Amino acid sequence: MRFLIVGAGALGGYFGGRLLEAGQDVTFLLRPGRAAQLEKTGLIVKSRFGDLALPTPQHLTADELTAEGHAANVAPFDAVIVGCKAYDLAQTMEAFAPAVGPETVILPLLNGMRHVNDLALRFGAKHVLGAQCMISAALDADGTVLHLNDTHGLSFGELDGSSSARIDALKAAFSAVRFDANASTDILQEMWEKWVFIASAASITCLMRATVGDIVSVGASDLALTIFEECSAIAAQNGFALRAAAIERARSVLTTAGSPLTASMFKDIQRGAPIEADHIVGDLLNRGSKDNQSQSLLRVAYANLKAYEAKRERETAV
Repeated sequence: MRFLIVGAGALGGYFGGRLLEAGQDVTFLLRPGRAAQLEKTGLIVKSRFGDLALPTPQHLTADELTAEGHAANVAPFDAVIVGCKAYDLAQTMEAFAPAVGPETVILPLLNGMRHVNDLALRFGAKHVLGAQCMISAALDADGTVLHLNDTHGLSFGELDGSSSARIDALKAAFSAVRFDANASTDILQEMWEKWVFIASAASITCLMRATVGDIVSVGASDLALTIFEECSAIAAQNGFALRAAAIERARSVLTTAGSPLTASMFKDIQRGAPIEADHIVGDLLNRGSKDNQSQSLLRVAYANLKAYEAKRERETAV
């Protein structure tokens, strides 16, 4: 299969690097600055599962991947893996659109669910698979991909849960790759379970401006669990009640004494960066009951995030 990896940041760099390591046909779609960086350093990944120091990978910029250039020089890709932030999705879709042919599948690694609808509206529902990854990774100042935890999973599947030839093709392509690939017949359930956890962790750590361990240390575990229960209730209202294992895992992670865990959104706030408030928390609220009392803490958490965005917009406009 021919893969287009949109971006070589933390997610794209890690999963794209592992695909390259396994000998897959991979091209990266890059911004000019990242392209220049990789041309100088190659793709570097630091991971407990094995470091990578790959020569400069095959890559294109959005300007190079125009409709004309695509027709003349680039055949449609079999799969496009998208790992951008939600607030960049509209621009990103236009950037990779020329690479999408009649049979191309799109694997979006964003959190939440709204992006699935956005991609389906832009490219047609038949092109969009469900997907979610379990990994903590970041780029350092030199552009090295740092794998920060002990998981590197990628689940994918048809949104209707069916089997298909294209899922089989992806399974075969991923079979020799050094990450945990899972072809799921229940990918929407998995995506909702991850969404509930991410929204809960982002809400409580951003609201309290603290790690899970610090929140636990001041006796506020009940607040974390209340937000989790509010998020879980919304999932259930939408037909995706969390399974027992997902509930147990989330409750444990959100109440672990001494845990240094914070959501990536909290780290974004600390460095004054844009955040995915609407995609992760706002969209979840919109899918819930209109009874404000049933999501009272989640509404407070969302207001906190939106206040940060308003302040940031005002200060960056000066």
